[in-house]
Amino acid sequence: MLDALFRPKAVAVIGASSKELSIGNRVIKNLIDFGFKGAIYPINPKADEIRGLKAYPSILDCPGPVDVVHMVIPAKFVPQAVEDCGKKGVKHIIINSGGFSETGPEGAAIEKDFLARARKYGIRIFGPNCQGIINSDPEIRAYCNFTFTKPDPGFISIVALSGGVAEVIHQGFSEMGVGTRIYASNGNACDVTIPEIIQYLGRDEGTRVIVTYVEGLRDPANFMQAVREVSAKKPILAMKAGRTREGAKAAASHTGGLAKEDIATDLIFKKAGVVDFRDEGELIQAAVAFASQPVPEGNRVGIITNTGGPAVIATDVLVGAGLTLPPLSEKTERFLKERLYPEASVHNPVDVLATGTAAHYRACMDAMMEDDSFDCLFINFVTPFFVDNESIAREIVAVSQQQKKPIVCNLMTDRRQWTEVVRILQEGGVPCFSLPGAAARAMAALVRYHTIRTRDKGEVPVFEDMDAEGAREILEEAKKAKGDFLPSEAVYRVLEAYGIPAAPWRVAGDADEAVQAADAIGYPVVVKAESPAIVHKSDMGGVKLNLEDASAVRSAVEEMQKTLKAKDLRFFIQKYLPRGLEVIVGARAEEGLGHIVMFGLGGIYVEILKDVVFNLTPVTTAEAAEMVSGIKGAALLSGVRGQKGVDRKALESLILRVSKLLGDLPEIQEMDLNPVIAFEDGVFVADARIALK
Repeated sequence: MLDALFRPKAVAVIGASSKELSIGNRVIKNLIDFGFKGAIYPINPKADEIRGLKAYPSILDCPGPVDVVHMVIPAKFVPQAVEDCGKKGVKHIIINSGGFSETGPEGAAIEKDFLARARKYGIRIFGPNCQGIINSDPEIRAYCNFTFTKPDPGFISIVALSGGVAEVIHQGFSEMGVGTRIYASNGNACDVTIPEIIQYLGRDEGTRVIVTYVEGLRDPANFMQAVREVSAKKPILAMKAGRTREGAKAAASHTGGLAKEDIATDLIFKKAGVVDFRDEGELIQAAVAFASQPVPEGNRVGIITNTGGPAVIATDVLVGAGLTLPPLSEKTERFLKERLYPEASVHNPVDVLATGTAAHYRACMDAMMEDDSFDCLFINFVTPFFVDNESIAREIVAVSQQQKKPIVCNLMTDRRQWTEVVRILQEGGVPCFSLPGAAARAMAALVRYHTIRTRDKGEVPVFEDMDAEGAREILEEAKKAKGDFLPSEAVYRVLEAYGIPAAPWRVAGDADEAVQAADAIGYPVVVKAESPAIVHKSDMGGVKLNLEDASAVRSAVEEMQKTLKAKDLRFFIQKYLPRGLEVIVGARAEEGLGHIVMFGLGGIYVEILKDVVFNLTPVTTAEAAEMVSGIKGAALLSGVRGQKGVDRKALESLILRVSKLLGDLPEIQEMDLNPVIAFEDGVFVADARIALK
């Protein structure tokens, strides 16, 4: 439990200082200025008092129990200080100073030392090289941190490794006049982790929305488990950094090349139900809406405005984000026509005109709250000098506080003049944004969370026709061969063990055997050269397509024998399939997570069009269907311009079978089934490669 960390009754600062421009002084000042309700103990053997508080030579000299200790001392002194804290019975230590594993072997040894001492005494370490925590709860008022943003009490909690980004986000809320609840930036995170903090915030009744910033995940599986559990109860809004870097790993397959370095984090967010963002401004604005508004029950929005243009801008953004603007019900239309000015536009958006009064706004809000056509309300509110804007603001607050449906407001005003309007809306908890697009995106985020929370998650199916043990034996035998890739015969036997349909095939050692194989399979056929020395068969002339008779097969094999001159050369003979739609199913191992599975348009166009989607194993039935429908060329699967559509259910089954195969055979590093030929009544793998770790 992290209760003593976030709700301490006493805080000590080892390294407290009388110097104004020092962290050891700033932490003491922040605790005092923020009104910390517990005891504060400065620890400094050379000072009698710091900022009016009695100083103590050692943590052991403090007169009472201590929950949290800040350490602002050189790294080399930390292990002994931790030992002293253990003897004192300290529960948590925030190490603000650096000089540990981030600096190299010497610092890593110091970190290992203090961690061992901490574990001996049951102490949890927050940091090192971190800012610390803040809790604005009026009963706690803990500012165990050296930063400068003093938040009002609120419902947004922030957690991030990076103190710089966390403080930027925190300051963003402060500038909007929005309070926060708990702030945690744990730096190097050698002990207390981000998933632990998120789980704690999930249990904290005062936290309505969690904001996190991610640069990298040390334990992705644990992170996903934690956020999945919490996001089912309350929204987690996340931003991932480092998206512009190209994947640095050498890829042995199309999947490996197309799955960029940051894709795993995106897929974790998606699978765990996190609302993700690519812009810190949008993240902040969305959190403000989540902090005070209920989650909508759908994507239908009603717009009330007293000016036309901004409503048009908002409409474009909302519709572009997947929201709809249904018409007013007949009852609502009649109700509003009786109460608004005759010139008002009684549609959706409802334009009450610039002269619209508080009564007009209230009539619209009440009607839309009762109208089952709408799930949420979007208000454009410009403040003309010729109406009572304060009264309008009070009515918006009154309806918002009913918490029936979420309200987001685009407040267009000079905040220096209309200070009372701003104050009323702010203190009333109405999320207000200066730009219609920003307000619309915040509303869209609320709807996105509803969609995530209510989506069909599907299930991981059980297949009775799979031979996992047989497949493992095939892999073990294949590992003895040289080369990065499994021989084609082994690949297709593994696919066969998992019920994955493939074009009929045989393996031949020479031209005579190749002809016999082709006769048995039936013409036309494909001949592929097989050797550990041959990687890109097509580029080297090692693939011949649509061979219609024995003579063509013999000629192709003999030509390959002359030109390739590879050791252990064999020939893979496969049925040449008639024209169908070429797709790809692939996979790449992702450390700590299993595999990433890819689906998209295949054949020679896969790297040109890059029309692919990804998911993490295990893939569920709903996720497989979403993948098949999720590519840009999904219309091709249904058939266009007279062409027949393909068997979507067979494609979904293929993805699910591949997912199961990967779960059973984790030693697979990369896989490409490309092309997979999709027909109206089935799918068949026409080429396949598997690379092992």
